[in-house]
Amino acid sequence: MSEIATAPLTGKALLQKVKELSHLPRRETAKRCGYYTTTKDNQTRVNLTDFYDAVLAAKGVPLDPEGAKDGRGREPTYKVSVHKNGQIVIGSTYTQAMGLKEGDKFEIKLGYKHIHLKQVDDDGDDDETFSEN
Repeated sequence: MSEIATAPLTGKALLQKVKELSHLPRRETAKRCGYYTTTKDNQTRVNLTDFYDAVLAAKGVPLDPEGAKDGRGREPTYKVSVHKNGQIVIGSTYTQAMGLKEGDKFEIKLGYKHIHLKQVDDDGDDDETFSEN
């Protein structure tokens, strides 16, 4: 009758089986490749998502190129905008990345299409220069 795999096939074995079963509907192909579960009522549920992911992985298509993310938070854009009140606010992500602490002071130098923030010590000495384009 039908040969249903007990464990889901992966890699070259999966691709070979998909070629052999190309005449069948996709749900039946996924089921015969082992991508199904049996419920308490002895009904079979086909997991097409895992099947498609496995086929793409077997073909060498990267599914998650940036690695696993937890989906929370934002990625820094490294851009700022001027608020209605005329202020530019630099977020905590950037100040932490630059190693800045509360109370650090800067001298602002305006250039052509850029702003230089020159860190100033409490005694007035210049330390580092940070540039915002």
